[in-house]
Amino acid sequence: MRLGFRHIQLISPYHYRISLPPRRFSTTPMAASQVNKTAHAFDKSRLEALLNRRFFYAPAFEIYGGVAGLYDYGPPGSSLQANIIAEWRKHFIVEEHMLELDTTIMTPAAVFETSGHVARFADWMVKDSKTGDVLRADHLVGGVLEARLAGDKEARGLAAAPVAEDKKKKKKTAKAAAVKLEDDVVKEYESTLAQVVLLSCSRWIWATQPEIYLPYGPCPIRHLDNYTGPQLGELCRKYKIRNPDTDNEVGEPQQFNLMFTSSIGPTGQHPGYLRPETAQGHFLNFSRLLEFNNGRIPFASAQVGRSFRNEISPRAGLLRVREFTMAEIEHYVDPDDKSHVRFPEVRSQVLTLLDRNVQEAGSSRTTQMTVGEAVDKGIIANETLGYFIARISQYLVKIGINPARLRFRQHMGNEMAHYATDCWDAEIENATGWTECVGCADRAAYDLSVHTDRTGHPLVVRQALKEPIVTEKETAEWNKKLLGKTFKGDAGVLQKLVEGLPEAELVRLKGELAQGSAVVKSADGKEFQLTPELVTIERKVFKQSIREYTPNVIEPSFGLGRILYTLLEHSFWAREQDIERGVSLSSYLHTVWALIAGLQVLSLPPIVAPTKVLIVPLSAREEFAPIVQEVSNKLRRAGVFSRVDDSNTSIGKRYARNDELGTPFGITVDFASVQNRTMTLRERDTTDQRIGSIDDVIAAVTDLVLGNIDWEQACERLPAYDGVQAVE
Repeated sequence: MRLGFRHIQLISPYHYRISLPPRRFSTTPMAASQVNKTAHAFDKSRLEALLNRRFFYAPAFEIYGGVAGLYDYGPPGSSLQANIIAEWRKHFIVEEHMLELDTTIMTPAAVFETSGHVARFADWMVKDSKTGDVLRADHLVGGVLEARLAGDKEARGLAAAPVAEDKKKKKKTAKAAAVKLEDDVVKEYESTLAQVVLLSCSRWIWATQPEIYLPYGPCPIRHLDNYTGPQLGELCRKYKIRNPDTDNEVGEPQQFNLMFTSSIGPTGQHPGYLRPETAQGHFLNFSRLLEFNNGRIPFASAQVGRSFRNEISPRAGLLRVREFTMAEIEHYVDPDDKSHVRFPEVRSQVLTLLDRNVQEAGSSRTTQMTVGEAVDKGIIANETLGYFIARISQYLVKIGINPARLRFRQHMGNEMAHYATDCWDAEIENATGWTECVGCADRAAYDLSVHTDRTGHPLVVRQALKEPIVTEKETAEWNKKLLGKTFKGDAGVLQKLVEGLPEAELVRLKGELAQGSAVVKSADGKEFQLTPELVTIERKVFKQSIREYTPNVIEPSFGLGRILYTLLEHSFWAREQDIERGVSLSSYLHTVWALIAGLQVLSLPPIVAPTKVLIVPLSAREEFAPIVQEVSNKLRRAGVFSRVDDSNTSIGKRYARNDELGTPFGITVDFASVQNRTMTLRERDTTDQRIGSIDDVIAAVTDLVLGNIDWEQACERLPAYDGVQAVE
């Protein structure tokens, strides 16, 4: 008989009783059981314990003490990331016919000097005056002022008291003391914090000190992007801001570039950087990509690869790391036509939007709106940007992100990247608040233009016109020999100055030359006297058969580590029978009980789950081996990744520990499988079991994994299993 426990009775912390409810065998389809995944509040510590115990990921170099911001993925984490990437490739590269790249990580310094990263890709940091600990200056100022305002609210009876400090922690932690501030001080703090980027969150977690949190309900994390380093230093002195960990003073802010520096060559003669993004590799190869695409615009290039950012104080797990995997798309489009041929397919898709106007008014109220309406009203800048925002939403929901915890927030003017004309972040809510996981920006022509100017290589599109464009305009004709003799080194400057004049100025200059001479001035006030012998202005007819332009770029950029972590949070839950919540046990017994009862689940969708199917023989008896091998081979040929668990423990425990790994389906092989060639198929979330022939079960599970059917449809194909089979 197959065991699938339904009721658990706690007898003592060390004893439990499992019983099966009576069930009748039925050949009629049954609806899948309903599961309450919100019976227990989310517990981040339990999730982290599970991820650590099952080795989804762990701190890198752990036995050497580890390095902050660096993590290694274990077998389930590696498989989960690979499946997320595989689905990303299908959703974007395959469906959108994108051109895939794999460019180098090591990059010459000149590239990032040109792109602006050397000058702008930096944060302000401060050091603890005694310990030398480094903190990000804007996070420090914003966090301390927010904590003081929260303490003021608590003192005024406007908020709940802060959580008590954990006495077991050796490290001193700051908390919002219930101290009432003067009204003018409150206004001053609020005025200072008004000059920042607001990111609303369900809990206020200070980014540089995640163990300090105040459960005061919705409130913002603030980044003081409007302040320079000296201004941040002045705020530290003015408001007597100290390191909350040590209560020590901090030094003056110093600018810190987030790129890892390196050198290329044995003597280090070629300075370089580890790339902070994959984008520049796309832009430098634009000419080759355009040629590969037969000179046609629009098209997109795509790349998945490692990037590196030397974060000042990464203390938020996978949400803020120094080495990470990115997936980036660069969609090249005509600047005069940013429509998208597939936009009608997504026009009616509803998104949760937080636009810049709402934020600048001091609110974080979101709006439900269709993509089409947002583009028509100019909230989203153009069709191509709107199309990719919709496609990003579809992808995130497909891999398991809860759509109710997904929003798109538009960048305000004070946080817009130097290259962007419009930018939206896909933010996903998690235990630390709303976290940017995908950015979708209209980079205009910035990147291609600056690399063209630096290298002299034209990163442009030359488009043959169906009908030539005929124009007439005033044109300067030079006596270059006389020009050089007369103005020597200024000859080139003068030539560019005159040829850059607007049409009306050239007409005026033409009239003055007809009178004998004319004077033009450069931007720095230098005067040049021109005569008809040096230059003549004539009206000429031009016939243009080729249009040359620099394309604009729409860039969706995905932080895969952040997506992976938020997906794990959204997938984690505990079954209603989770008695551990009401029993006072040691942390060790908590873990033991969780393993025994099997009540923790990761509801990962089949398309991204590390293992799709668990094959569970009733025991390790030799007679089951041929069936297990047959089932395993058939699943492998169908492209379904499966694992066999023939360990010496109960079937219930084997299923339970794979529920923790997110394995969506299980197949049990027993004596009936040998005699009748039947198997049961178990669904992870509901624990429902269905029965059928070996081939019928394999066909059903294959369709489930490939997304051809859902569990409701599988229940129509396979009868319910009542726990009993007739065997001789």
